[in-house]
Amino acid sequence: MRKFDVRWNHGVRRWSSASEPPIQVHVYDEHTVILRQSKSTNYEAPFLYLLFGTDRAILLDTGATADPAVFPLRETVDGLVADWLTRHPRDGYELVVAHTHGHGDHVAADGQFADRPDTTVVAREPDAVRAFFGFDDARWPDQEVSFDLGGRVLTAIGAPGHHAAGVVFHDPATGFLLTGDTVYPGRIYVEDFAELVATLHRLVAFSAVHEVTWVMGCHVEMTDRPYRDYPIGSTYQPRERALPMTVAQLIALRDAAVRVEGRRGAHRFADFIVFYQPAGLAKMLFRARGYRARVFGR
Repeated sequence: MRKFDVRWNHGVRRWSSASEPPIQVHVYDEHTVILRQSKSTNYEAPFLYLLFGTDRAILLDTGATADPAVFPLRETVDGLVADWLTRHPRDGYELVVAHTHGHGDHVAADGQFADRPDTTVVAREPDAVRAFFGFDDARWPDQEVSFDLGGRVLTAIGAPGHHAAGVVFHDPATGFLLTGDTVYPGRIYVEDFAELVATLHRLVAFSAVHEVTWVMGCHVEMTDRPYRDYPIGSTYQPRERALPMTVAQLIALRDAAVRVEGRRGAHRFADFIVFYQPAGLAKMLFRARGYRARVFGR
């Protein structure tokens, strides 16, 4: 299992004269790039994934900011694609812009790619996502489908629960299980608890029979102390938890979700917090009044 030797930019102190680039780029290997949006541009600071195959590349998520002057995602991706094509020249190389799910902090910069040649931007709506990747409506979400980049075949797994259009991607080239906001070291907001538990069961079962090196989500909200998260809206996280998670942590999340299924409120565990507030008000309630989280597992 390859270790990460990257320290992610984590924002700057308020009133500090320090700065950081709007996008941090980490080249994991020759064909895999991980990007992080700076907390200085949006406190969500999502991670994005750019995977190259021989025929096309896929960008998973476009971040939390639309304005290219603030968040130059298209410019950054164009540069990375150009560099890759310098090493692997070919004509008509395509880019697919897709999403782990359709929340605003993962789709905001879609418009930057609207006029890009040889580019397909997948819409965020559940029907559009299922149609593009070839999911059968009658079998969704209990289905796995292949998505070929050319010599690099991803597996797309239906993953509602956090969002109706949620999809998890497994990349056999790296072993990454790319889980969006379904599994990550932070606050797991539940839209539909039964769907989330079913999704987590599917992911655990998948990981039992496929090589998963790291479970890679799209945020870091936990500190490096167990059970502790940074407050919502934090723009400076100097002691945040590492991004990669293990299959054991995925199993722990599955077990935690089963344990608290259907129970309102915030349920705190060592590596994540499960939050459920019916009617989709979770984030609004967190932002408006803060929260108390029941602590489990100690």
